[in-house]
Amino acid sequence: MPYSAKNITKRKFDVVIVGAGGSGMRASLQLSRAGLNVAVLTKVFPTRSHTVAAQGGIGASLGNMSEDNWHYHFYDTVKGSDWLGDQDAIEFMCREAPKVVYDLEHMGMPFDRNPDGTIYQRPFGGHTANYGEKPVQRACAAADRTGHAMLHTLYQQNVKARTSFFVEWMALDLIRDAEGDVVGVTAIEMETGDLHILEAKTTLLATGGAGRIFAASTNAFINTGDGLGMAARAGIPLEDMEFWQFHPTGVAGAGVLLTEGCRGEGAILLNSNGERFMERYAPTLKDLAPRDFVSRAMDQEIKEGRGCGPNKDYVLLKLDHLGAETIHKRLPSVYEIGVNFANVDITREPIPVVPTIHYQMGGIPTNVNGQVVVQTRESHNAVVGGLYAVGECSCVSVHGANRLGTNSLLDLLVFGRAAGNHIAEFNEKNREHKPLPADAADRTLERLARLDGASTGEYAQDVANDIRSTMQRHAGVFRTQASMDEGVRRIAEIRQRVGAIALKDKSMVFNTARIEALEVENLIECAQSTMVSAAARKECRGAHSVSDYERPSDDPVAPMGRNDAEWMKHSLWHSQTNSLTYKPVNLKPLTVESVPPKVRTF
Repeated sequence: MPYSAKNITKRKFDVVIVGAGGSGMRASLQLSRAGLNVAVLTKVFPTRSHTVAAQGGIGASLGNMSEDNWHYHFYDTVKGSDWLGDQDAIEFMCREAPKVVYDLEHMGMPFDRNPDGTIYQRPFGGHTANYGEKPVQRACAAADRTGHAMLHTLYQQNVKARTSFFVEWMALDLIRDAEGDVVGVTAIEMETGDLHILEAKTTLLATGGAGRIFAASTNAFINTGDGLGMAARAGIPLEDMEFWQFHPTGVAGAGVLLTEGCRGEGAILLNSNGERFMERYAPTLKDLAPRDFVSRAMDQEIKEGRGCGPNKDYVLLKLDHLGAETIHKRLPSVYEIGVNFANVDITREPIPVVPTIHYQMGGIPTNVNGQVVVQTRESHNAVVGGLYAVGECSCVSVHGANRLGTNSLLDLLVFGRAAGNHIAEFNEKNREHKPLPADAADRTLERLARLDGASTGEYAQDVANDIRSTMQRHAGVFRTQASMDEGVRRIAEIRQRVGAIALKDKSMVFNTARIEALEVENLIECAQSTMVSAAARKECRGAHSVSDYERPSDDPVAPMGRNDAEWMKHSLWHSQTNSLTYKPVNLKPLTVESVPPKVRTF
């Protein structure tokens, strides 16, 4: 049966959450406990959300293993962000960190333990004591399966709180009324192909990142930027999309992540000469420098001919010196990954690794309460009524131009909980739903009609693969202005092809071809926002390293071309006009002194 306004089912909730990863379930738990009627939509079963793949730990200044406090965590996060992070949001996150970790512990999260019963903490890249003087043990870990343990803990608590999950549903578009407020979403039920309107007083996007816009990615296949695509189509800009983190240790040829916890436990990187090369690039922190530093150092070693293997296109991660007992206790998943994806026993030999796309620092602009914000004549941060975003799809800008490891799981917990609390307060004051607009499902119906009505056209995965190869080529670890400009042109051409995608299979039941085609419409929003924002930023900052703007330096991988006078500002990409505006970085924390910009050295 063709899609039409007549066969759309309507359902009503207090809150609709799109995404059942760490941030979505932390928010839903807070809301369900408050007695709200919550619907959580997810493309996969909740415990298969991509948070399950997080390995290393949750950053929090508990001080269980070494001297630490939140001021040090705050300083490291500001410095790690290359001063593009908003310092008020960073302070909020770092101060809340111990609280959300202890919350998880009380829920039954199986953290590793010290002999005295306290939570085990390991060192992690960029985390230091005494404002950069020495590494600190701050990552609260459950072996190397921290995300897995966290996700299962949150799911169990949500089942206890009677949260309603809509499994194998895909949200398609936000519904905005004449005042611009969001009053719900349209969604497709994969099993039946039926279209639904889910009406809500509040809608929360928690859809994760869009790492599948790149060919080599540690991200799951579900990470197609659905929340970002929904926001962009609804007229909401995407913030700081030029900043993408390459994780230093993806398995060469497979892209599967080896946690930074490896280096936290003492693993080291080696080049073809057997040299521990990070000692040259980051003399103080060495292999525990932030991810952008380590990735550029690895890439530099490969470019200068000191890569390993027959093609000299990777470096080696050495763990065997840690001992088999430590590896099986602290890094069991890494051992399994080595065997399954590289045919390597890491207790006996090093494993080939290469920088692999891992995390987006940008996303949907929000404040510390998770409310989505936009620019108006009166404010840089005017709230969009009824709409929240948390987790990797959001940009409260605690990560700035480069995220520190363990701050991602922390981000999910802190802002998922904060958004839940804020929405619960809103619900207390607003008992009625706003009316749905007459054209609530029109955009979605047009998209589905175009797909189902085309008899010939492009195959969705051909277009998706061209997006990925273009992004990999033109927005990699090292960028050039000419390559980025060419990437802008190529992505614009591919966008035209997205509108020409056709389906050979028009069936309704579990039509994965239709779902993939709808995902490509989200991928292109994320890819174009990334490419346009990157080409416009004429400097080096964090993960955005452009050879055209690097000043001569004794350190060949440090992005010395940072231009604070002109570019210490957030980019905002607008889909409808394919244009950019900017807003200032907030350098004022909530209660402490600001950390002034300086050159990042480690």
